[in-house]
Amino acid sequence: MGRFIYGNGNAKVEIEDRTLAHLQQVVGAKLRRSESFFFTWKDDPSVGGGRRAVWIHPGADLEFKFHGGREPQLSREWLTALTTVASSPTGLYVVPEPAPRAASLHSGGVELYGERIGG
Repeated sequence: MGRFIYGNGNAKVEIEDRTLAHLQQVVGAKLRRSESFFFTWKDDPSVGGGRRAVWIHPGADLEFKFHGGREPQLSREWLTALTTVASSPTGLYVVPEPAPRAASLHSGGVELYGERIGG
């Protein structure tokens, strides 16, 4: 399990490495375009449960801490789904990975916000 850490470290959540890698790509693409948005997740009951939302903006202090050392394979369909919700009024949250329809990013990449990612 990796970890997404926001700001001074008071807002953090454990996220599976592959999911975290997808979130990093979507967040990075939006911030490169100077787009701000909310990122929402459910807190674990061990830290009080509930739901947390943070405002992601170009000046935000973000850290993506991965448990493993290998870069996971990215899914074009999942990046598209996450990008769609990130651009909605509700902001970014983890949606289930759609079934694959085409080759992965490692076999050619995908364009996300006009930028080539992977491949």
